[in-house]
Amino acid sequence: MRILSARPFWAALFLLSLVGSQAQAYIGPGAGFALGGSMLVLATTFLLAFAIILTWPIRAAIKFFTVGNPYKNASAKRVIVLGFDGMDPGLATKYMREGRLPNFQKLAERGVFRPLDTSVPSMSPVAWSTFATGTDASHHCIYDFLTRDPCTYGPLLSSTDIGSAKKVVNIGRYMIPIGKPSMRLLQKSQHFWKLLGEKHIFSIIQRVPITFPPVPFKNGMLLSGMCVPDLRGSQGTFSFFSTETEEGEAKFIGGEQTVLRRKGNVVRSRVVGPDNSLLKSGGRMTLPFTLTLADDGKSALLEIEGCDAVTLPEGEYTDWVELTFKAGLGINVSGIAKFYLITTDPHINLYMTPIHIDPENPAMPISHPEVYAVYLAKKQGKYATLGLAEDTWSLNNRVTDEKIFHDQAMSICEERERMFLDAVKQTKKGFLTTVFDTTDRVQHMFYRYLDPTHPANEGKDTEQWKDAIAQVYERADALLGKVSYLADDPDTVLMVISDHGFTNFRRGVNINSWLRDNGYLFMKEEGARTSGEYFDGIDWTRTKAFALGLTGIFINREGREKSGIVAEGAEYRELVQELADKLEALIDPETGKGCVRRMVMSQKFFDGPYRFDAPDLLVGWEGGYRHSWECAVGQVTEEAFADNTKSWSGDHCVDPTIVPGVLFCNRGLTEENPRLVDIPATVMRLFGQKIPGYMQGKMVLAEPSQEASVLGMLDPRSLEQSGAAPGALIFPEREEPGAEGEA
Repeated sequence: MRILSARPFWAALFLLSLVGSQAQAYIGPGAGFALGGSMLVLATTFLLAFAIILTWPIRAAIKFFTVGNPYKNASAKRVIVLGFDGMDPGLATKYMREGRLPNFQKLAERGVFRPLDTSVPSMSPVAWSTFATGTDASHHCIYDFLTRDPCTYGPLLSSTDIGSAKKVVNIGRYMIPIGKPSMRLLQKSQHFWKLLGEKHIFSIIQRVPITFPPVPFKNGMLLSGMCVPDLRGSQGTFSFFSTETEEGEAKFIGGEQTVLRRKGNVVRSRVVGPDNSLLKSGGRMTLPFTLTLADDGKSALLEIEGCDAVTLPEGEYTDWVELTFKAGLGINVSGIAKFYLITTDPHINLYMTPIHIDPENPAMPISHPEVYAVYLAKKQGKYATLGLAEDTWSLNNRVTDEKIFHDQAMSICEERERMFLDAVKQTKKGFLTTVFDTTDRVQHMFYRYLDPTHPANEGKDTEQWKDAIAQVYERADALLGKVSYLADDPDTVLMVISDHGFTNFRRGVNINSWLRDNGYLFMKEEGARTSGEYFDGIDWTRTKAFALGLTGIFINREGREKSGIVAEGAEYRELVQELADKLEALIDPETGKGCVRRMVMSQKFFDGPYRFDAPDLLVGWEGGYRHSWECAVGQVTEEAFADNTKSWSGDHCVDPTIVPGVLFCNRGLTEENPRLVDIPATVMRLFGQKIPGYMQGKMVLAEPSQEASVLGMLDPRSLEQSGAAPGALIFPEREEPGAEGEA
C-alpha cells in the first residue's frame, strides 16, 4: 500500500478532505493542548497537499534515475510477517495433529515449522522490541512493562515518556500550552523498517508492540500497538455503572466504578473522561448521560450529551460510540468506547470499555504519517486503538465475564483482520507485518480451562470455555488460509511468527515477601510485615533489594538509587550472587519442588550499552510459577507463596527456554534453532541488504536454490529423533497442564 507515495494525487486530495477533522487540539496523558499548533497544521496541510500534487512528476523522475530498482539484489520482492502474539509451538503442534489447523500444516509441509527462541526476559514488550531492532534488551533497553524511578522508587512505564508543553499562557482560568507536549519512545537502537525505507523499500507496520509514540521513517506507514494509552492516559481504565452496592459503596473493584440510583425506568450518571489540563483548576472532563430502560426490560436507550442516542440490547456490545469532551475555548477532544448492558433486573449493570483514542480524529499521534490512522478509519470504520485493547482487567476483577471478554476480543480481531487483508492486497512489493494480540489475551484469560485443577477453577464450570484457546488458533488458521496463495509466489516470503509461547500460571511468588523474610528488605514500622503498593512503608535505609514488574529484582545501590546502601564492587557482586544462589534453590512449601529454573545476573548475561538499566537479577521461573500480582506492583504480603485464583491463568514470564515462540515459513531454514533476534537480519538479507553491524541476528532462511537440500537436512522428524531441537515440529507427547504446572 503506497497511500502517500505511489498514489500522490489521491493522497493529496485525501489529506485535504481530512483537514476539518484534524484541526483539533492535541491532548495527551498528563499533557496540555497545542492550540496554536492546530492552526499551523491547518495551513501546512493545505500547502503540503498542493506541493505533493505539483512536484510528483519531478520527484518520480528523480527517483527513477537516482535510485533505480531497490529490489535488484533481493531474493524476495515481498516479505510478509504475520505475527500472533503468544502462539505456542506445543499447542500449535497438538492442534495440527488433531487436524484443526490445516493451513498451518500445509505451510509447515511447504516450508518449515520450528520453535523460535524468544527474548530474555520472555515478555511481549521485550520480545517485540527485539523483533523490531534485531537486538537483545541490553541494546534496546526494554526489560519489562515497568521500571522503577531510582529517585523515588516509584513505577515508570519503560517504553514511553510523555511530558507537558514547556510553556503556557495564562488567560483567566485557562492555561494555554504553547507547542505540543513532548513525547518520546524510550526504546533504543533503530527499527529495521527504517533501514529498509532508507534503501527505498516500502513497509507497512501494523500494531507491532512498543511503537508508540510512532517514530517517523521514510517510505512507509505505521499504526502503533502495545502501550498506546487510552484517552485518560492510562493503559486501559474501564468504567462500570451499577445499582449493586455493599454498605452503600460500589460492590466491584477496578476501573472507574459508579453507583447508579434508579428512579423508575431511568438512571442518570456521567462518563468520566480525561483530565482538563486547559483549566487551572484541573479535574476530569465528563459527559452526562441518561439511561432509560425499555418496558420489556430487555434493552435500554442510552443518551449521552453531545452524542446520538444508542440502543443497548441486553447481552450485546454496541458499535463504537464517539464521545466528544468539551475542554473550553471551543476546544474538543474525541474518544470512542463500546457499551455492554449486562443486566437490567434485579440490578442494572452497565460496562463501558476504556475510552480509546478516536482514530478518525486522534488526540495524539498514533500512526506515521498521522493521516494513516485516519485513512484506516475512513476506509474500514472506527477501530480499537488502545495498546492493550482487550480488557483483561475487567475480567480479572470479575466485573465482566468470559462471554463479554471473548466477544470483545473477537471483535477486535476482526478489525485487525480487515486491516491486514487490505494491506496485503495493496502491497505488491516491500515489507508488511501485522501483529494480532488475540492469541495472547485469550490464552492469558482461558488457560485455566486446559487445567481442570487450576486454583481459579474452584467451584466454576470448566466445560463451556475449554475449547476457547483451540478456537482462537483455528481463527488464526482461517486467516492464514485467506493469504495461503502467497506461499506459492516465488517472489514472496511468508512468515508466521510469535514472540513467545505459553505455560500455566498456578502459583504466585512474592519476591518482596521472601526478601523481607530473609533479611534483605525492611519495613519502616516496627513489627510490620506488609506494605502498600509501590513500596509504601519500606525502609530504604536498611533495604538491600526489592522486586518490581514481572521478572526483575533491583539492588538498592549506592549512587544509583536515591537511598542506596549497597556499595559498588565486591559488596554488590557478592549480594547478587548470594541472591541468585538462594533463589535458584527456592522450594515451594506446598509442593516441595523447586520453582526457579534459572537466575540471570544481568551484568554477566548482557553485554549491550544499556545493561546497567536492567534489573540486577531476572527470575527464570519454572512452568506454573510467576511473580505474584502484589510483587509486580511493589507490594509486600504476609506470605511469599499463594495460589493464583485470578482469571489470568496462563503466562510466559518464566524461564525463556520453557516458552519459545513459533516460526512457520514457506522457505527452508539454514539453522536448526532459529531465534527471534534473527528475523530482522533475515528480512534485511531477503531484500538484498547488508545486515547492520549492531544487529545480533543472522540470516536463517534458505535461498531458493538451496531449498531442496535444506529441507531434507532439517526434516523435523530427524530432529526429533536426534534431540537436536527440543520442541521441533513433531513434539514428544507432552502432558496436559496439570497440578504440577506442566505446559
